[in-house]
Amino acid sequence: MERPSLEINLPGTHQEGKLYVVDSLNNLNKLNVCPVGSQHALDEEENADGTGENTAGTNIRNQCLFFVTFILTLIVSLALVSFVIFLIIQTRNRLDQISSRLISEKKSIEELKKMQNMILKHLNQSRNKE
Repeated sequence: MERPSLEINLPGTHQEGKLYVVDSLNNLNKLNVCPVGSQHALDEEENADGTGENTAGTNIRNQCLFFVTFILTLIVSLALVSFVIFLIIQTRNRLDQISSRLISEKKSIEELKKMQNMILKHLNQSRNKE
């Protein structure tokens, strides 16, 4: 594919018209070369007074925004981790309660089995006597 030439021969145009054509081609080239977001940044740089105050203010604003976002992310992360630790502790406490209940129930069941065996022995003995 051939790249179009940037040189355009327009017969009968004045110097001002040539500058307009060149400026239009430069703008078109910026639109083709630069993404949409960077074109906006280029326009801001062109509109600045040359002191760099606009870009410096934007940079400081972006840094502050990044810092605030970072701090908020850390706070949310800390809150989530604290909640997870709280849930782990609560779960462990509940499991300890359940295991102690199971142990006491196991002891009760063993005692009931012993009593059942004693009753069965007594009944067998009483049958044998009859």
